[in-house]
Amino acid sequence: MLSVVALPSVSYASALAAAPRASIKMMDEITFEAKPWTSSEISDKAGLEALAKKANPVVGYWDPLGIGDSSKETIAWFRQAEVKHGRVAMAAFVGYCVQSNGIHLPGNIQGPWGPTMADIPAISYADISAAGGPADQWDALPTPAKLQILGFIGFLEMWSETSTALKMDGQEHYVRGGKPGYFPKFTDKFPHPVPFNLFDPFGFQKNFTPEKKERGLIVELNNGRLAQIGIIGLISASKGLQVPGLDTLGIKPYAGEVMAPFAAGDTSLPYVADMLKSVGTYGW
Repeated sequence: MLSVVALPSVSYASALAAAPRASIKMMDEITFEAKPWTSSEISDKAGLEALAKKANPVVGYWDPLGIGDSSKETIAWFRQAEVKHGRVAMAAFVGYCVQSNGIHLPGNIQGPWGPTMADIPAISYADISAAGGPADQWDALPTPAKLQILGFIGFLEMWSETSTALKMDGQEHYVRGGKPGYFPKFTDKFPHPVPFNLFDPFGFQKNFTPEKKERGLIVELNNGRLAQIGIIGLISASKGLQVPGLDTLGIKPYAGEVMAPFAAGDTSLPYVADMLKSVGTYGW
């Protein structure tokens, strides 16, 4: 399901400013080590150019939007956008491949609920997987499941942007001198203990050398850019568009609207029925 929920993220083209991290110090910032944003080199055009050459020496620095000439706050915003959307796109690409191959969890996603709620049918993960491709699988989800997924994504977005959560980790918001890409920890912050953090939940990276962290940053940046291209290519192929290398793989076609989170099965929600009536009216 993540592969479908994450579709809006790919609207950020990979041409958005590369994060200006031209040294090992900059890598520490992205991988959440304790180094504040104090040097001008990580928020200017020179930093962007240095990282661009490390990420892809062939293409080098390409900034058609002129982001390198912007303020450090604007550059930080674009750095955050690329890191975040690259990570989501990587998860979306893997999710799309897994779901397209019929891989699913065992058991039921809903019910059975017993005699008191006999009108609510049991729905298994196998039923969802059999609905078709990833987008059809999203449409086949019960409405409460969609709301839970969207609600959890909203919580993650809120948590990552909340200054209070960042300050609890000794950090600042990325446009106020903080670390673009930093996600606040969960552990020891809630009444009910949360055992894992979203980033590096098993602590594999805490003992990495600075050199290994810098290399990991470049790899993540390049993989995120490629994943954004990959997921939009898969979605385009599912809509019948010609995508070299993908339109011959037998990707299951999808007849619905890839950017609409709700479909005919969600008419119990307010405004959804009216929204569906408008399909086709405005060229959708």
